Amino acid sequence: MFLEDNEQEKSQKIAHQYILDLRGQKLIIGPEPWLVGILNVTPDSFSDGGEFKEADRAVARALAMEEEGARIIDIGGESTRPGSKGVEAAEEINRVIPVIKKLRLQTQTLISIDTRKSQVAKAALEEGADLVNDISALRHDPEMARLVAEFQVPVILMHMLGTPETMQQNPYYQEVLFDLKYFFVERIRQAVEAGIPENRIIIDPGIGFGKTLEHNLRLINNLDYFSDLRKPVMVGPSRKSFLGLILEAPIDQRLEGTLAAAIISLLRGAVLIRVHDIIQTKRALRVAQSIVNEKKVGN
Repeated sequence: MFLEDNEQEKSQKIAHQYILDLRGQKLIIGPEPWLVGILNVTPDSFSDGGEFKEADRAVARALAMEEEGARIIDIGGESTRPGSKGVEAAEEINRVIPVIKKLRLQTQTLISIDTRKSQVAKAALEEGADLVNDISALRHDPEMARLVAEFQVPVILMHMLGTPETMQQNPYYQEVLFDLKYFFVERIRQAVEAGIPENRIIIDPGIGFGKTLEHNLRLINNLDYFSDLRKPVMVGPSRKSFLGLILEAPIDQRLEGTLAAAIISLLRGAVLIRVHDIIQTKRALRVAQSIVNEKKVGN
């Protein structure tokens, strides 16, 4: 009896599955995790700023991430690193649209536009983007929710305390898990009232966006606290500063930390992992899944 209970408990560790609606197409996310490839076409992002600001180079990187196993390419034209002040919508559009146009002609992989501005999202969706990743959870631009509903695409609602410019100025929570759950309940309600169906909503706790080291660790280790919201959870730990604090390592030496965080995120219920290093993360997660399931998984 004990063995049977133990087997059942282990089988439930990675058993999260969700149906995501994309313009009427039903996509199944989980239990196999979806990797979301980060593509910053900015001159000043914290990790890869300037590396992919040329459209052809950005498209080549996107196609490489697809080949490595990315299910979504997340394209952003505005740095949201701590302390950043943002750019005008026109500049953001000039950065992302040439990349989306060229990429859409070469792949059917899902494209996400990482923006909090409805003008940018509209331009991207018109050129073939499939999702909107809004770090403000539809709070920054009052037109964003209506736009997402109109285009019938999924939206990622991320938690951020304040703005990128202010978010790391002494972030405080009464209890970070409870505060974030309340935040998501309210943001999901607002999204649904704006016409976005429940099955088009993904949530992201916003690792590093207005959180201390301890907040980030508590969130990742307790992602299952959000499971009763019945929404796919995306986590983006890639190369973040909390890893630098733990490892005492610069940005370009945080791969091992990213992989550890990705594995724990998967075990705690995340089904989308947003990272720079696709193939390394895919391999690490495959081994973790194989151990938990006690059999080889993946290809």
